[in-house]
Amino acid sequence: MMSAIIARESVIGRLNGWLARSWRSDFAHDFRRSPIAIASMAIILLYVAAASFPSFFAPRPVFDLATLDFADAFKPPAWLAGGDWRFLFGADDQGRDVLSAIIYGLRVSLFVSVAAVALSVTIGVTLGLVAGFFGGLLDSVIMRIADLQLTFPAMLVAVLVDGLLRASVGQRFHEEFAVLIIIVAIALSGWVQYARTVRGLTMVVATHNYVLAARMLGRSVPFILFRHILPNVATPVFVVATIQLAVAIILEATLSFVGLGIPPTQPSLGTLIRVGNGYLLSGEWWLAIFPGLALLVLVLAVNLLGDFLRDALNPRLK
Repeated sequence: MMSAIIARESVIGRLNGWLARSWRSDFAHDFRRSPIAIASMAIILLYVAAASFPSFFAPRPVFDLATLDFADAFKPPAWLAGGDWRFLFGADDQGRDVLSAIIYGLRVSLFVSVAAVALSVTIGVTLGLVAGFFGGLLDSVIMRIADLQLTFPAMLVAVLVDGLLRASVGQRFHEEFAVLIIIVAIALSGWVQYARTVRGLTMVVATHNYVLAARMLGRSVPFILFRHILPNVATPVFVVATIQLAVAIILEATLSFVGLGIPPTQPSLGTLIRVGNGYLLSGEWWLAIFPGLALLVLVLAVNLLGDFLRDALNPRLK
């Protein structure tokens, strides 16, 4: 019992020490002095909280058919004539609250984007480490594939991957696993940036004395790559991933907007914009404008935070 208490106090002490050092670090100091970074982080955390607990943040349920009333269809925003404060941003063609639909759509958009970036990082970092460490023919093959992919826009690559998977597995399977397929499509369109970044850094780090010593001691290649080299190339990868997250969010929304992304049964921001776009000319502008503004604010906040991280973590700017 006493040993458990001592162990817990030791863990708490180390955690408090780490928090104190982090608070006094140059990065924390720069963050506290940047109102834009603080505002961007606050917006992102709000979006993440809303996406994680949509039933808590959404004013009304959107998937419970018993709560829908077609008499509420196309109600304008609450501050306009004919509006209802139960529907702050108005209602759609089925009487669903637009604000609630946006919050539930965030859950799909953020999950797909974060998962796609995580998969891109895994693929790109692994290939970059291998190419930079081994060099030779393997390096040439990986980099030529990366150069070839860079000749195609990310949107085209994602569309091609989605189309190939759709043709290979069939329409029914595609609809059942649409989220997984779109994650793979976006991930395969974005791994090149990480591979090129990590390859260049790996070629430099691999010549350091501690890496050479590990090789002389007979350490395995995976141990050297992930224990000695990866921690020293992780910072640029983190910055690139933050910036690429905004690209992934836009790409997912674009694919959903053109009908190649998330199906209507799992609405994302792109799906909501696509559906609302059909009613713009008839005057129901809020169905597309408010999901578009939510997407704009999210992407802008991620980009601004990425710009701050790029500057704050760049030792040449210190």
